[in-house]
Amino acid sequence: VMNNKLPPLWLVVGLMMFPQMVETLYSPALTQIASQFGVSEGQASQTLSVFFLAFAVGVVCWGRLCDLVGRRPAMLAGLFTYGVGTLLALLASAFETLLLARVVSAFGAAVGSVVTQTMLRDSYQRCELARVFSVMGVALSLSPVLGLVSGGLLAEQFGYLGVFSGLLVLAALLLLVAGRWLPETRPASTPRVALWPLAARMARDGGLWRSAALVALFNTMLFGYYSLAPFLFDGLGFRVSDFGYSGILLALAILLGSLLNKQLLGKGWQPSSLIRLACALALVCGLLVWTSQSSLWFLLPMMGIVVAYGVAIPNVLSEALQAYRAVAGSAGALFGLAYYLLLSLGLAVA
Repeated sequence: VMNNKLPPLWLVVGLMMFPQMVETLYSPALTQIASQFGVSEGQASQTLSVFFLAFAVGVVCWGRLCDLVGRRPAMLAGLFTYGVGTLLALLASAFETLLLARVVSAFGAAVGSVVTQTMLRDSYQRCELARVFSVMGVALSLSPVLGLVSGGLLAEQFGYLGVFSGLLVLAALLLLVAGRWLPETRPASTPRVALWPLAARMARDGGLWRSAALVALFNTMLFGYYSLAPFLFDGLGFRVSDFGYSGILLALAILLGSLLNKQLLGKGWQPSSLIRLACALALVCGLLVWTSQSSLWFLLPMMGIVVAYGVAIPNVLSEALQAYRAVAGSAGALFGLAYYLLLSLGLAVA
C-alpha cells in the first residue's frame, strides 16, 4: 500500500547533509593519511576524486533502485553499504585497501543525495520545490562546517582513525533513525522507465548538459578547496584544527549566498539571471584566490566563491529536471551521474 506521507523535513535535511558532511569530515585527515600510509599529497587527495567517481555510479544505481523497489528500501540499503565501507576504512592497513573502502563508502553515501532529492520532487511542486531547495541550501551550508570543525578536532585528538570512527558512528545513527521515521513517498503509479531511451533523450538535451557542467564546476571550486587547502594550511604553518575552523567562514558564506538568493528570487529575479550573476562573481573571486594563495588572505575571495555557489546551485537544481518530472528518480540519477563524473574529472585535474 502506498502512503504518500510527507517525509519529516528534519530527517530529509539530515540525509541530504550526510554525503557532504562525511566528505568534509574526512578532509582534515588528509595530511595524516599521506604521512601514515607513506603516500604523496597528490595521492592522498586522489582519495577525494575516487570518492566522487564511485559516488557518480552510486547515484545512478540508487536513483534507479528507488524507482524500482521504492524510496525507503533504497535509502536503507545505501546507508548500510556506507557503514560497511567505513568499517573497512577503519581496518585498512594498506593504502589500496583504504582506496577500496573509500569507493564502497562513496557508493553507499550517494543514496543521501539522489534519493532525498527524489523524495522532495515526489512531495513538492515547482515554487514550493525551489523554496524547499533553498532551505536545503541553508542546511547544506552547515554540513561542511560541522564536517570540517568536527573532522579537524577528531583528527587532532585521535588521528585519522578517530575520523573514521566518527564516520562509522554517524552511519549507524542515520540507519537507525531512517529505519524508524522515513516513510515511502513513491507515487502509486511510477512508470517503469527504460533507462537507455531516457539516457539518449537526456544526452540530446543541451540545456541539461549546461546545468550539469555548472553544478560540476561550482562543486569543483568548493571541493578543490577541501582537497588542496589542508596542504596549504600545513605549508603556512597552521594546525589541522585551524583548517577545520575555516569551515565556519565558508558556512557563513554559503548561508549568505542562500539568503541573497532567496531575497533576489523574492524581488522577481529570474533563476537564469541569478546563475549568470553567480558565475561572474565566481570568476572574479577565483582570480583573487589564485593571486593571494601564499597567505591566509586567500580565504576572503574563497568566501566570495562560496557565496556564488550558494546562489547558483539551488537555481540550477530546481530548473534542471522540469521536463523529466514523470521519471524523477531515473532522470535525477542520470543527471547526477553526469555532474559527478565531471566533478571527479575536475578534482583529478586540480
